[in-house]
Amino acid sequence: MKIYNILIFPGGTEIGLEIYKALYQCKDVKLFSVGENFNNHAPYVFKNYTIVDSVYTSTWIQQLNDVIDLYKIDYIFPAHDDVIIALSKNCSKINAKFITSPIETCLITRSKSRTYDFFHDIVPTPTMYKDLNIITKFPVFVKPDVGQGSQDTHICHNKQELSCVLSNNEDYIVLEYLPGLEYTIDCFSDRECGLLFCKGRLRSRIRNGITMNCIVNDNPIFIEYATKISNKLLLYGAWFFQLKQDFDGVFKLLEIAPRIAGTMTLNRVLGVNFSLLSLYEQERLPINILTNKIDIILDRALTNHYKCDIQYDCVYVDLDDTLILNNGINLNLIKFLYQCVNKEKRLILITKHNYNLTKILMKYRIENLFDEIIWVKEDENKVDYMNESNAIFIDDSFSERYNVHEVKQIMTFDCSMIEILMEELF
Repeated sequence: MKIYNILIFPGGTEIGLEIYKALYQCKDVKLFSVGENFNNHAPYVFKNYTIVDSVYTSTWIQQLNDVIDLYKIDYIFPAHDDVIIALSKNCSKINAKFITSPIETCLITRSKSRTYDFFHDIVPTPTMYKDLNIITKFPVFVKPDVGQGSQDTHICHNKQELSCVLSNNEDYIVLEYLPGLEYTIDCFSDRECGLLFCKGRLRSRIRNGITMNCIVNDNPIFIEYATKISNKLLLYGAWFFQLKQDFDGVFKLLEIAPRIAGTMTLNRVLGVNFSLLSLYEQERLPINILTNKIDIILDRALTNHYKCDIQYDCVYVDLDDTLILNNGINLNLIKFLYQCVNKEKRLILITKHNYNLTKILMKYRIENLFDEIIWVKEDENKVDYMNESNAIFIDDSFSERYNVHEVKQIMTFDCSMIEILMEELF
């Protein structure tokens, strides 16, 4: 089985993190990442993360090629619109293939005005005011011709506001204001077979251009638009387009992007792994798409990853109200314990369980998980049975943790602290 070395560039964007989530558990993929030298999330999820200069410098190509050669990269997965353009324009200078559409497609879709001109007679597009004197209706919407994530966008309610905004940037375009609902339509195309998948999602809540809440939404017009777009434009693998309704409810094209979208996770969990399918499309492998029919809502929030200097060879862990919590296995803790199994750490169950210990361990199918089981009487102290020095202790009881910390001078954790122990670098 061939293993594909995939470089996500950059890894710290929402796009890069979605590609990571889609691929890190795939048996035929090994992930690497690069990005600029600034604080971002990539080093917390990628074991192999390398700093390269901005694509606007003269040094980035050589630095990128050094990484490609070092790790024998097969494909680069671009995770930012500017990177897509930079890679496409310099394809002959870079020592790996890219997972994206042809350069002309990338150039057209990177510009909003060029996109609207290209599709003006194909699908409805917003009215674009190239002559400001013909504007008769406010508000209007102003945004950069080349931009992403709703950055630097403005609603102008009169000519004075519009003049003020335009004085700050010559690259703005002025459009009719669209007050309606906004949708993203996730698509997948094969270069020979054409459009293979199309499903919309309502962007119910948006923050800084990122969809925080969305709902799967099927509308025949989405397929109609997707078909017209894919018939006009060469699109390979995953792509998406966004629509918004005008005052009359007409769906108008906001943008097209020949790449993974961060919130493609919604359709991914239904069965469409856009990132993996895009790799297969580049390899010209046969593709079938299977989805589960589920009513689903996605809601997103911040997630936590940590880097810390905790060192240990052994874990002492309590049973009641710790590993067994609310009449069930503590899933966060059991995940950590199996992480310890993978790393060959010693696991010791230390408990004051009052009933049949063998029966409860068998009930939850964890009787063979531990290297040692210490059954302590109710009137005894757990610390008296703890002989491992390079260890940590997990228990819901503060008094037990305090006693162990004071006597053994080892780190102790309750259930709310387990996340700091998780290592998810791939």
